Parts: sequence; structure tokens; C-alpha cells
Amino acid sequence: MRLSIVVSAQPASFEAATFQGDLDANLAFVRELGFDGVELAVRDPDALDADALAARLGELDLDVSALGTGQAWGEEGLSLTSPDAGVRRRAVERLEAHVRLSTRLGRAGACPVVIVGLLRGKLAQGQDRALAAQQLVEGLKACCASAAGAGVRIAVEPINRYETDLVNTVAQGLELIEQVGAAELGLLLDTFHMNIEEPDILQSIRRAAGRVFHVHVADSNRHAPGQGHIDFEAVLGALDAIGYRGFASGEFLPLPDAGEAARRALRHLRACQKETG
Repeated sequence: MRLSIVVSAQPASFEAATFQGDLDANLAFVRELGFDGVELAVRDPDALDADALAARLGELDLDVSALGTGQAWGEEGLSLTSPDAGVRRRAVERLEAHVRLSTRLGRAGACPVVIVGLLRGKLAQGQDRALAAQQLVEGLKACCASAAGAGVRIAVEPINRYETDLVNTVAQGLELIEQVGAAELGLLLDTFHMNIEEPDILQSIRRAAGRVFHVHVADSNRHAPGQGHIDFEAVLGALDAIGYRGFASGEFLPLPDAGEAARRALRHLRACQKETG
């Protein structure tokens, strides 16, 4: 399993985007540390110079594992389930822009996974849950149609109940995938959220076999792996057992600072990989 870490491509307020600030310097630092790839948190793909970014990634021989979209929610309030139809339309359009960016940053025939995390939104006061669920399905169908034939996959991330009230568990994520009915749609499993919501993390990983498109690793306290109580040796072993061959991407708080957190994560995960063979 290859390892990547989250780097924010644009200014953001999300604390667990591990590296923020000077993008070029952060990319070089991630490569120097020894990560295999980088997950780019991108609020607006159209605000990036995609050609220059692709060239720099090529110089560093650094793959992009995934494209995060949550900043479009956090900074602009875009949501696939907003009561405002115009906001929902712009959220779909933004995801379609991420799909296009993914095709431009892909290497060796592999395009970065496009993540749907908090861009799905959360229920507004008085909003009908069934209607919001229907809007989420419709929005994802539109995004998957854009991804079809482009070699891009979309991953919905089950997120804990304290951050959203829509799709908190692996079981709910699998149900959503079935409702959308698109081969381009799968799951992103995040160990921090799973530690809160899943009765048995390993059993939930096994249940998601064949539908896991991307993985986030953070410990139980949202610090770097190895700083809490999650058994990452068991987690990586379970992912290997279901045939997952994608990236495990670090998305954790930059504590005590981003560089040291990244070093600790890399050291711990490499040790776990060695133990699992």
C-alpha cells in the first residue's frame, strides 16, 4: 500500500489539512520525507494553474492520490443537499471541475480519486431528510456521469455524526452507492471517523470489500497514526486482505507541527507495513 499525505493547494480553515501555506515548498518537503504521493485539498480547480502544477509534480516524481473537495463547503458553503437549488447546481459544477482536474493530474493511466466529504452538506433546520437524501443521490449521479469514461472515480467519505448528519457509517455509504448505481462511485474509509461510528473497524473494512477507493489515516484523537489507540497494523492488514491497492493518505492535525506529525505518521505506518508483510 502506498502512502500519501494531505496538502492544501489553496488557503483554507480546515485544521486537519495537514500541510498548508507554500504549495511548492510543501510538495518538495513531502517528497523529501519519503511519501509516495500527495492528496491535494482543492477548493476551486479553476483557480489553479493545472499545467504548472502537473509539471511540478512530474519534476518531483510525486503522484496525486486524491483530490479533496471539502473546502468548497467550508469556505463557500457549496453543498449537494442545500435547500437552495442554485447552490446545489454550483456544487455539482464544482465537483465536475474536480473531475476535469483529476484527468489533468493523472499519471501512468491513473487519475486521482475525487472525494465527496462535507461537500454533501448537512441538514438545514427544518429540512426534510428524505428530500435531502434524494438530492444527494441526484447530485452524485450527475457527477458520476461526468466521470464516466474519463477514468476518474468518486469516493464518498462516511463522516462522524458530530460533523454531519448525512452518511455517517460504512453501511450508510454502501446503501448510497447502491442507490446511485454507478461503477464510478465508491467509499473513502477514514480511520478517525470509523473509530467514532463503527462498532468494529475491521469488520466494516471487510464489509466494504470491492468498494474502497481511498483511505484516510488518522488516529483516535485525530493526531498522526501512532499517537492514539487505533491498531494500524490490523487496519492495514485488513485492507490488504480485501485486495485494496490504493493509497493510505494522512489527514490529521498538524501537531506538534506539520513536519513532525508527518514524520511520526510515516515512521509508524512503515513499521506497521513491515509487520504485516
